[in-house]
Amino acid sequence: MWTAGNWNEYKVLDASDGEKLESWAGYQLIRPDPQVIWSSPRNLRGWRKPNAHYHRSQKGGGEWEFFDLPETWKLGYTLGQNDAGIPSYNICFHLKPFAFKHTGVFPEQAANWDWSYKLIKERTGNADGRPVKVLNLFAYTGGATLAAAAAGAEVTHVDAAKGMVSWAKENAVSSGLENARIRWLVDDCRKFVEREIRRGNKYDAIIMDPPSYGRGPKGEIWKIEESIYPFVELCSEILSDDPLFFLINSYTTGLQAGVLKYMLDLAITSKFGGSSAADELGLPIADSGFVLPAGASGRWTFDRV
Repeated sequence: MWTAGNWNEYKVLDASDGEKLESWAGYQLIRPDPQVIWSSPRNLRGWRKPNAHYHRSQKGGGEWEFFDLPETWKLGYTLGQNDAGIPSYNICFHLKPFAFKHTGVFPEQAANWDWSYKLIKERTGNADGRPVKVLNLFAYTGGATLAAAAAGAEVTHVDAAKGMVSWAKENAVSSGLENARIRWLVDDCRKFVEREIRRGNKYDAIIMDPPSYGRGPKGEIWKIEESIYPFVELCSEILSDDPLFFLINSYTTGLQAGVLKYMLDLAITSKFGGSSAADELGLPIADSGFVLPAGASGRWTFDRV
């Protein structure tokens, strides 16, 4: 399991009976988590006095109950803090509670941010002056974009939701990356890649965090089980002749780690060589010492896993 254990301002404090108690820069939130099928005593005060609690509805969805939480606040993360010889960088996220229990950050992705940050830093340090070109698809509020830009990459950030792209831009400004080489695009990811193929544009690294289901700005339908493998094959056509990495994230239970690796091996390794690996992502639980599973990722690199 790839564990996001380098957080200073975020922590899963406890987990019990379908819910987790988290600390987000000092604010304690209770949110549902389907992986938490066990029971524990819930001795921590935060269970009784949280700043906010998201209640799952029996009919689907749910709603927030607020006690003492600002409309927005900030959360920081230090990239590369435990990598000897790799300069660290502080990125910052604007948080706010919104529909479907989210806050604007998936903290387990920090494991991938550190991984990509290090690879880009190493490539940049050994390069001939050409920037590493990164394409971030389904890019949400930009955690992976910030990590790549902080490492010195030239990033193309693509998401179909205009509000998410605006949010990511705010995060870039808060992270001191307002002048970084980031191209912000509101677009359907598949149609964008198809146009890049026609234009002959190439990227050294591709990151994708596709939803289980979604619609593009013009009503395009995305169903991950039907769409993801053909899309990975399509994206292989815009990898450069000297690629660095390919990263796929999945929160869909039907696409487990092994499936992600098989897709990468068939679509990428068979074409470029290199090697792939896939595993669950996890968040340490402070009270129990458990690690909470939080999706899976598949990683391909040209010369290292």
